Amino acid sequence: MKKRYLMTSLLLAGFATQSYADIRINGFASIYGGQTLGSDDMLYNYSDELDWQNDSLFAVQVSADVMDGLSATAQLIARGSDDFNAEFEWAYLTYEVSENSQLSAGKMRIPFYRYSDFLDVGYAYRWVRPPQSVYNLSFSTYEGLSYLHNSTIGELDSSLQLMVGAVDTDITAVTYSDAAELKDTIGINWSLSNGWLTGRVAYFVSEASIDVSGSSELSGLFNGLQAYGLNQQYNNLAIEEDDAYFAAIGIGIDYNDILFDAEYTQFEIDNSILAKQTQYYVSLGYRMDSVTLSATYEGNDDENSNDQFNQVPRSITGPGGVQIPVVAPGTNPPLYLQDATNLALASQAAKSNAYSFTVRYDFHPSAAFKVEFTHFEDDLSNSDADLVTFGVDLVF
Repeated sequence: MKKRYLMTSLLLAGFATQSYADIRINGFASIYGGQTLGSDDMLYNYSDELDWQNDSLFAVQVSADVMDGLSATAQLIARGSDDFNAEFEWAYLTYEVSENSQLSAGKMRIPFYRYSDFLDVGYAYRWVRPPQSVYNLSFSTYEGLSYLHNSTIGELDSSLQLMVGAVDTDITAVTYSDAAELKDTIGINWSLSNGWLTGRVAYFVSEASIDVSGSSELSGLFNGLQAYGLNQQYNNLAIEEDDAYFAAIGIGIDYNDILFDAEYTQFEIDNSILAKQTQYYVSLGYRMDSVTLSATYEGNDDENSNDQFNQVPRSITGPGGVQIPVVAPGTNPPLYLQDATNLALASQAAKSNAYSFTVRYDFHPSAAFKVEFTHFEDDLSNSDADLVTFGVDLVF
């Protein structure tokens, strides 16, 4: 309710002060349907029944230029995956420090990826959705400060962004809704371009805490470790104020209707049960007037290091030198916490490949029709799934 009042206030304030502020209202939308081709297959939240909500969305963005280099931006978005319940995606102020520099404060997009700024604007890229092996973090905004400086280095256009802030939201980590807090998040995002070739690097560090109490298995495991006094092992697995980093490198080419994109990312939370994540994709496209054809390969390889396994002893020495088995209470046959820990670590592993083929048809100056076929292979379970998605992206 407060969000609705805030948007109404912004609009009313803008219209009431048109002599002092330049108000711009624009938006974008995506209407997509999709389904998997195999019985009982699931992929990217699609099943074998046609779904028109999963990738559909509607958004409105309001920008107000209040003169003297100060502006305000708010974006309201309604996603089909959330039953089209609208919420603020962005809400921030920007001040032009100089002709080439600006400082922003508020709720903004974290520049993890090359297409982060356009993550929800399907019209801005040629796929139905950005490659999900890479674009898979379940949060994309932060609250804090951003400093952006644009300049020229020789014949290259340079864009350097520095950010500092925090994230406090529910994410998909162990379950589908884990309370997460990323404190003292600091990052840099630097792009260089000569017009047809763009290179990009990004690096972020943070202090991460994730509440996994929604998982009864992990809660029982962590409680058991503490009950046996295995505090070091508990600290090596629990996600409590642990150092985290995210690193990315990417390249983009748009030359004589030949399109090429590639990104490689890594994400890790030290001393935690979560696996180190490595993701990548390469995509080649060709533009023919109003039609663009694309082929994309993507993959990921997530695993914990070997020293994470077998760190929990099978027994501890009690009073009088008696060996006490380290087992979960009430289990018969006894479940050793070493085995439970190893199973929990192994469950974090993921290794997959996906191949996508996309056709984009720009049938209108502000709208594009897309159809995409994706073949997904899970190397750990030796399973696969096929998905067809089709629909329209538009801007207005």
